[in-house]
Amino acid sequence: MYQGKSIQVTRFDGPNNTVCAELKFDRQNESVNKFDAATIAELKEAGSLLTADASLKGLIVTSGKDVFIVGADITEFGKSFQLPEEEIAKWAIETNKVFSTIEDLPFPSVTAINGIALGGGFEMALTTDYRVISAKASIGFPEVKLGIIPGFAGTVRFPRLVGADNAIEWIAGGEAAKPDAALKIKAVDAVVPPEKTREAALKLLALAQSGAFDWKARRAQKTGKLKLGPIEAAMVFETAKGFIAGKAGKHFPAPVAAVTAIQKGAGKTRDDAIAIESATFAKLAKTQAADSLIGLFLNDQLLKKKGKAYSKIARPVKQGAVLGAGIMGGGIAYQSASRGTPVIMKDIADKALDLGMNEANKLLSAQVGRKKMTPEKAGAVLSTIRPTLNYGDFGAVDVVVEAVVENPKVKKAVLADVENIVRADTVIASNTSSISIDLLAADLKRPENFLGMHFFNPVHKMPLVEVIKGAKTSPEAVATIVAYASAMGKTPIVVNNCPGFLVNRILFPYFGGWSLLLRDGADYQKMDKAAEAFGWPMGPSYLQDVVGIDTSHHVGDVLAEGYPDRMGREFKTALDVMYEAKRYGQKNGIGFYKYETDPKGKPKKVVVADTYELIAQVQPNGTKDFGDEEIMERLMIPMIIETARCLEEKIVDTANEADMGLIMGVGFPPHLGGALKYADSIGLANLIEKCAKYAPLGKLYEPTATMKAMAAAGQRYYPL
Repeated sequence: MYQGKSIQVTRFDGPNNTVCAELKFDRQNESVNKFDAATIAELKEAGSLLTADASLKGLIVTSGKDVFIVGADITEFGKSFQLPEEEIAKWAIETNKVFSTIEDLPFPSVTAINGIALGGGFEMALTTDYRVISAKASIGFPEVKLGIIPGFAGTVRFPRLVGADNAIEWIAGGEAAKPDAALKIKAVDAVVPPEKTREAALKLLALAQSGAFDWKARRAQKTGKLKLGPIEAAMVFETAKGFIAGKAGKHFPAPVAAVTAIQKGAGKTRDDAIAIESATFAKLAKTQAADSLIGLFLNDQLLKKKGKAYSKIARPVKQGAVLGAGIMGGGIAYQSASRGTPVIMKDIADKALDLGMNEANKLLSAQVGRKKMTPEKAGAVLSTIRPTLNYGDFGAVDVVVEAVVENPKVKKAVLADVENIVRADTVIASNTSSISIDLLAADLKRPENFLGMHFFNPVHKMPLVEVIKGAKTSPEAVATIVAYASAMGKTPIVVNNCPGFLVNRILFPYFGGWSLLLRDGADYQKMDKAAEAFGWPMGPSYLQDVVGIDTSHHVGDVLAEGYPDRMGREFKTALDVMYEAKRYGQKNGIGFYKYETDPKGKPKKVVVADTYELIAQVQPNGTKDFGDEEIMERLMIPMIIETARCLEEKIVDTANEADMGLIMGVGFPPHLGGALKYADSIGLANLIEKCAKYAPLGKLYEPTATMKAMAAAGQRYYPL
């Protein structure tokens, strides 16, 4: 009947001696199906043909790929978000007419969901009367994670199908769901083995044709008003909005907007409710959160693409090793073993090995407690971490991660020892947060096999790994560590060697702005509250406590030596005072805040009065009240400038990777998309003016010549 580049429609002899049609999504020359403008145009043509064929008595919708439809092509649709809000809403309404044509066909319809069906893919499945799903598939609405809501009538059809409560949980949560969970709320009508999806869809179609299933009643349910009384509706929607607003926060409007769209459309029939969804979708598409979150999604796709390219030249890693146990070593060993790569963990003392094994065991037990892993599986994983006091089996390891104390002399001695024992092709990586990779490689016999692999603490939670190239590091060694980090479930970003590498180098100018504010009389608590209101997970003083005052002080020394013009300490800082007082933060229970254990066993910060007394030592002019806007400008501008420097100096390849490093490494506010994305949203010309305002504070606030030239030319880090 129809053959396009993404869709084909075939007539076939269906159940009950009827003529039926199969609408198959099978995108040419691609591994997955997705919705772009061309596919929607084809769906429109196919829908017209199906509507016009009076001989047809049923439809099944299938996929020719291992997935059903992964969703909309955000690279294409994201560009349309530059249009005015009214045009975006109009586009959404017109597009929805295409999907409604499928829903309105004069015969029953069934979708066979054989694999992933997310966003627009699942919304396509909702247009048919029934759904059969493979036991290995997953479905859901991830749109809120991109700062938007479903745009192909997900907020309309889904609540009418499964009820308002279930729809709110799925749509505002943004998580993918397994088949059993979908069946429980009647989002699907059957769960079957993967190879049975088409067959089961045909059986369900036969039941609908015979009248055993009332497909007209099902369709009326999806196209009519939401069956919910006014009092019940008020309770459901207002309670949900309050809870979701508290959880999502003010910077992420999409989850609450999704609930509001469902609420406003509840008393409407399908097409009027779709108009409400379309208007909401268009409004969200113009927000900074959507722009930034879609940008982060595309950045992530770039990193995955680069990772695949590296995997082609990576050496296989079947056995790993960690030098240095303790909490960090144990965390690295756990991460490797839990993802399938066994690890030898070596230290020079039983006490350290016990600490490392206890850390791994604690993390595995937590997985068991959350029912993410069975006790048997946890035991099997733990057995693949082998503690040892000697190098006995190091001749068989493919990668060694050195995680000993952050001291160049100690690290160099350990690296020299291990290099003499491992194979000539074994890659050795140092988990250093600041020490020069070239310095550590200086005395190695095979510097081409050596590089940095910087994990962030806590290892099991932080998604980023910085892979640091030395001057002599080979491409194969880089590729091997990138592949190993990916296999561990981490996101690797490759950077060139410099003091502080990428993330710490950019973070410490932020801390520099914080030190200057404290010197000038700012209140440390007010700064923390301003930063958290801005979108940071914690304010700078609290972050210092979490990082560790001693660790931060050490890294600060390294960066001051590397960049004395802007990171050198020209005055005694609040950090110096805390360090001298041995107030190291969470690790010893007191820093800027005091830490007590809450009922769940987690550290809880408590304000202590003597913090102000200590800080007063470095406030020569006493205290001063700063507004939140000035606080945030003085914190953020140094960070933006240093990110720009890293890009200009080719420490990192792209603005995308620089921003992703900050999002994943230090919790940069995701709704702002990273330092350079944020610079674009401010506007470089405007940013340069702000820099001029703070010029008396020194080099930390001096934009680069390239930034000035870009501002003058109206350029951006992310071209529109």
